[in-house]
Amino acid sequence: MTYTPNLYTKYTDVVVPFMQQKFAYQNVMEIPKIEKICLNQGIGAAVNDKKLIDYAVEEMTKISGQKAQATMSKKDISNFKLRSKMPIGAKVTLRKDKMYEFMERLISIALPRVRDFQGLDIKGFDGRGNFTMGITEQIIFPEIDIDKTNRISGMDITFVTTAKTDEECLEMLRSFGLPFKK
Repeated sequence: MTYTPNLYTKYTDVVVPFMQQKFAYQNVMEIPKIEKICLNQGIGAAVNDKKLIDYAVEEMTKISGQKAQATMSKKDISNFKLRSKMPIGAKVTLRKDKMYEFMERLISIALPRVRDFQGLDIKGFDGRGNFTMGITEQIIFPEIDIDKTNRISGMDITFVTTAKTDEECLEMLRSFGLPFKK
């Protein structure tokens, strides 16, 4: 018996027929799908304190369920006291089952915990069918213990899809259950 995430089942049973009906695709392979979800966290204060990168990688690993890695700076910027190849952030890329599991936790647990949440802004589309949203506090995820965090920082979450237009991506993510503003 193999495990399939609930959102993947929802994709095959609900999203695919909805998208087929709404956009009248000729072939099933034209229907957009989510390729990956990228989590990215920049730590500006890591220039002075190297331990912050370790905390960020540890927290991103807990949130995503997959080992995160530190991102390095590409060039020297003297105004920021930044040298090339210094760690300045953390990132993780989720695909397949872990991607659907993370998305389900985001929709059902994390986003309802955001204070004064009005819905996701539709300005986060890039014109090529991808959506990026920002989270101001990482403590909305239940995996993070508030008492053990040394500082509150935000992160960017990017949904990379095979959709050709922003409208297709919006309808697909809406049918998954992401709460967008009207």
